[in-house]
Amino acid sequence: MKKISSSKLLLVFSAIGLFVYSIIYACSDNGDWGWAFDSNFTPETFVDKSYSPLFLSSDVFYGIGFDQEHNTRFNDDIVSDWSAYLKGSLSEKEVKFFLVDSSVTTVANIYSFLSTKKSNSSVTKWSKMINLKDKKIYHFMEFLYNAQAIETVSINKDYWSYEPQKVVFYNDARRVKNIERLYNETKDPFLKNRYWLLTIKANFYSNNKQITDSFFQKTESTVPKNTLYYRALSYLAGLEYRNHNYAKSNYQYAQVFDKCPRLRVVAAYSFHPYDQKDWNQSLAMAKNNDEKVALWSVQGYYGDEIKAIQNIVDLNPKSEHLEYLLTRLINNQENKIDKSFKDRTVSQNKQIVKDSINKTALNLVTTIAATDATLKPYLWNIAAGYLETLNGNFAQADKKFGAAEAKMPKTPLAVSQLRLLRFVNNLSKMDKINAASEKIIISDLNWLYFELPKLNLENFRYENATAWSKSYIAALYKAQKNKVMSELFSKEADFYDNEKNIEEMKSFLSKGNKIAIETIAEKIYDLNLSKINKYQAVTATFKNKIPEAIGFMKEARDLQYLVFYGNPFNGKIRDCHDCEHVERQKKKYNQIEFLTAMQLMQDKIEKKEEVYENALLLGNAFYNITHFGNARIFYEGSILGYGSSPYEFKDKIKQIITDCSLAKMYYQKALQAAKNDEQKAKCFYLLAKCERNEFYNKKYYTANNWWDIKDDGINFLAWNGFQNLKNNYSNTKYYQDVIAECGYFNTYINQ
Repeated sequence: MKKISSSKLLLVFSAIGLFVYSIIYACSDNGDWGWAFDSNFTPETFVDKSYSPLFLSSDVFYGIGFDQEHNTRFNDDIVSDWSAYLKGSLSEKEVKFFLVDSSVTTVANIYSFLSTKKSNSSVTKWSKMINLKDKKIYHFMEFLYNAQAIETVSINKDYWSYEPQKVVFYNDARRVKNIERLYNETKDPFLKNRYWLLTIKANFYSNNKQITDSFFQKTESTVPKNTLYYRALSYLAGLEYRNHNYAKSNYQYAQVFDKCPRLRVVAAYSFHPYDQKDWNQSLAMAKNNDEKVALWSVQGYYGDEIKAIQNIVDLNPKSEHLEYLLTRLINNQENKIDKSFKDRTVSQNKQIVKDSINKTALNLVTTIAATDATLKPYLWNIAAGYLETLNGNFAQADKKFGAAEAKMPKTPLAVSQLRLLRFVNNLSKMDKINAASEKIIISDLNWLYFELPKLNLENFRYENATAWSKSYIAALYKAQKNKVMSELFSKEADFYDNEKNIEEMKSFLSKGNKIAIETIAEKIYDLNLSKINKYQAVTATFKNKIPEAIGFMKEARDLQYLVFYGNPFNGKIRDCHDCEHVERQKKKYNQIEFLTAMQLMQDKIEKKEEVYENALLLGNAFYNITHFGNARIFYEGSILGYGSSPYEFKDKIKQIITDCSLAKMYYQKALQAAKNDEQKAKCFYLLAKCERNEFYNKKYYTANNWWDIKDDGINFLAWNGFQNLKNNYSNTKYYQDVIAECGYFNTYINQ
């Protein structure tokens, strides 16, 4: 397991070095949830950024995986605070250097000089840039000197690990006492606040729970309830966790979650009631409704957000914590929807979506939205409207979206979110495509398919609506027996297996004056006339209809000039298409030249001219355009597909590209016309390659699953071609060449 390490020691307050980070908890049991492509509801639209790691995700934290800010979380704040304190004494750049970038040695050397007046190399350098007699600089260096001592154990170098990490404690009791002394003696409020936290931190890493607790209790009332306070509280929560006092630990983490946004991800990760008893005890510790809300807010992240929302609304409907829980609830509902359409009709698909919606969740959200009592009523109305859409209540959804629009902020993300959900609702209303329904959705389709991808609107989730809408519209057209429009919106694997479909598609693509929705359909389709004609040229070639193939290829525009990597008329002993691609070639063929040459060779055979030579070249050509040859580029394309293995193609195509019967036919013609043993030897060997491939086809490539193939121990046979080559043509030079290059044949003759 690779571990991420800090390249240098960072500031002491940058980390909450809680040992619980070495334990990995699953956030929720959501399966593999691709948020950008499975959702129409963007939580970033209205929810504060501090909650974003807690949005629904299959990872530990949304968007970041593991929290890796343990050592840097507060760097900017600390530099800013100290820069303000040291204004006039140090520049912000210099402050940042000492806090974040400097070595421990530099700070130690300067502090040593300030304490003893003995100069050193660091002092010689820095005395020329800063006033080392400045009292504030002295206090800064003194604090940093003590803080860096605690860093030796507080810096978390292993962000996470599969194995529990060893906890290292700080053992310099004199230093810890000195830090507390400085806290007691310091009158400066800024320094006192920081020494207060450093005292707690030093005792925490010394594993002095009793001292840490007593110091906190004794001084808590004198400390402002700022970020430093809640960072200190998180240390106390960590000590309680270490001592198995989970109820109190969770109670304290909930307060941190509530009051310190920067530590929300830490508090949520560390919060962990082990059983109902712990949870009940934590709730009993809450002194007021706000503290109960805080507890439910974190509990909802791990458990049932519906129950958490219900309890929080009863306690404080204005709580901002409700917002992130609502997004988790909505995204969880989306995650349960099967949006594949498969072979279902639109009405069947709607029913499946409706059945997947949790009615308790729907009633809860719509009820809360109706009260208008939350902090952001527009968020609840948008969420309620979306759930009503999924539940088939389209008129109610319209009302909710209207209520949301009246009060929501008009940010680009908010405006886009509402428009997207309205589009989903409008399209979901439709049971057929006609002029009236087209008019409703045309503008939104152009926006969704063509405008949004160019906007790069950060975080906005529109990919799911894009894919879903295409499937939905395709299903409507399919129900209306419009196969072409259905195919344009959602490709069918077998559409081009039907000649009638091909001609209808070509007719559609060729016509002018398309209506708006037809124009959209053509623009989103990844095929064009050139690719379709190329496909027809390829299929005609595999049927040995070369004149027909040439006609289609000439209509394929630039695709006809695609150049082969290797010479498609070569017939090598060893199949190695990569090797042939790098060989020097006297002539490089493009695809129309290839077909034209094949036609010329067939014409010569018909006229009985140079039959052996032309039949051999045609055999090589038909061999090379199969999976086994050097010219796979001929059949690869958007319709037939791509792949280095036949298993990457559908069954019908797999059968075509592994079939060497045409090559075999021409090799047999060449054999019949052969004039000497060298020519016959070559023909028998090339026939053996076809026999070998046929063996592989039957044994492997016709299987539905590679793993289902039974190993019978036979992967080589003495094919007829091998037998003839060995028994009748061992006197030829070609025979010796085969022995040198073909391991199969060499094995056969040496058995």
